[in-house]
Amino acid sequence: MKNFKRSSSWLTTLPKKFQGANPAKALISAPEELKNKRYDALVVGAGHNGLIAATYLAKKGKKVAVIEKRHMIGGAAVTEELLPGFHFSRASYLMALLRPEIIKELDLVKHGLKWFVREPHAFTPLRNDKRFLLLGSDAKANRDSIAQFSQKDAKVYDQYNAEMEKLADAITHLMTAMPPDERSHFVENFNTGKQMFNMGKELDWNFSLLHKVATAPMSKILDQWFESEPLKACLATDAVIGAMLSPHTPGSGYVLLHHVMGGVEGHKGAWAYVEGGMGGVSLAIAKALKEAGGDIYTETPVSSINVANGKAHSLTLEADGATISASTILANTTPKVTYEHLMKESDLPAGFLSDIKGIDYSSPVTKVNLAVDQLPTFKCAPHSGSTPGPHHFTTIHMNCESMADIDRAYTECATTGRPSDNPIIEMTIPSVLDKTLAPDGSHTIGLFTQYSPITFEGKKWTAEQKEAYTDKLFNVIEDYAPGFKSSILGVDVLTPQDIEDQIGLTGGNIFHGAMGLDQLFIGRPGYRSPIPGLYLCGSGSHPGGGVMGIPGKHAALAALSD
Repeated sequence: MKNFKRSSSWLTTLPKKFQGANPAKALISAPEELKNKRYDALVVGAGHNGLIAATYLAKKGKKVAVIEKRHMIGGAAVTEELLPGFHFSRASYLMALLRPEIIKELDLVKHGLKWFVREPHAFTPLRNDKRFLLLGSDAKANRDSIAQFSQKDAKVYDQYNAEMEKLADAITHLMTAMPPDERSHFVENFNTGKQMFNMGKELDWNFSLLHKVATAPMSKILDQWFESEPLKACLATDAVIGAMLSPHTPGSGYVLLHHVMGGVEGHKGAWAYVEGGMGGVSLAIAKALKEAGGDIYTETPVSSINVANGKAHSLTLEADGATISASTILANTTPKVTYEHLMKESDLPAGFLSDIKGIDYSSPVTKVNLAVDQLPTFKCAPHSGSTPGPHHFTTIHMNCESMADIDRAYTECATTGRPSDNPIIEMTIPSVLDKTLAPDGSHTIGLFTQYSPITFEGKKWTAEQKEAYTDKLFNVIEDYAPGFKSSILGVDVLTPQDIEDQIGLTGGNIFHGAMGLDQLFIGRPGYRSPIPGLYLCGSGSHPGGGVMGIPGKHAALAALSD
């Protein structure tokens, strides 16, 4: 595996038929059991939210089965061994948003959930400069790093952080609230009002501050605070990550708040690598579900959710047309898949279906997973041998040294229908902390790249176009870290179309629907569908995407209260 040389295509370097070990195999029930058991509730899709919903129901004594079409559980929170010995968080790749109350209530640590807190947090190298920006939880180190670019910015950075943390703490009350709907119980609506009141207290009733950040272009907010472009660009990435937005787009500030409200072990805004990859989250939840008496079935695609007398009552399996009945159905699939693919149009109210068809699923993300035989050596931050430097533990931002760089990449994609000629790249190297992911001396790398549309000029991407985009990414990294390309052992590329086809996320959108201002809170489909007995437990409902678990928990609570 050493001395890897590029073949005719990067995309042929991973074995097409290799299927690594499935750590959840012992938790999966035999398919024939599904037809021989009676269940109170059926959950379509074994993503983390579906597993969480099922676990809350099972812990209340309900007989629950989770039905998954893939050969493994986890949805986007999955670990896959794509190359022998190399384990990748293939889609989602960091943990910070998973609610601490869910970790506690489901006893996930007891069930094996472990994580590594990253320190520092963010590294922005400069392509043609010996300076770099390195940010973490050490306030003095942050000020020293920022002072290379601006003494003024160094002095106000702590104040900016304090303001953002205050907003993030306050908005947590809104994010964890159960939005009211016409079928909500009084108690639920009362609790939502109480959480809104608590948000007001957190803000000292300064709703103008929240309104300003949540609705303004993030570039406007950052320009008011700072003058250093590397700092502004580093902070702006959280305002566009996973979203078809520019820092200049109104509402991009909310996307930043969505990402910074989390944290791990008391470190606000910090993100962690899950031991064994993000599949470790799903595996721990699955163990909790099994302990509570729930069942999991894989390789069992569902073809329809069936309605009779105005109520959801069963699922039809794709393989043999068998019907599995239950009084409660929960769908972890996206709103489009749930309501447009799995249900008859005649079963849904016309106005509701019209709203569903209007959901924006546009996504800018191509995810690239790499196996390498050495750590990248950055020109501005050389390191010694195989020992990682502090910057290797972070999210590494490349090709976004200014907000103009990010906006240019966005504009190139938005106006041409093609991937950006100058894509922005976020690199993570989880194997520097988690030694279970790669053989000794080797590493796994994830590239979260923007901007690339689901189609290439309106047509499906060709292999040649995927390869050209991948080459573009590697050439950018090579500029920052010479020798990077020669370290590559294998490549896995997921365009938005691949994410839709293989992971099941409509449009390739990691949030189950774009996080625009019109698609937040009550602007997202509710946990309760218009059909009694049917609930949406995925990220298409409030508060959106991220490995958070709130949609799964709240959908289960709604079902239990009904």
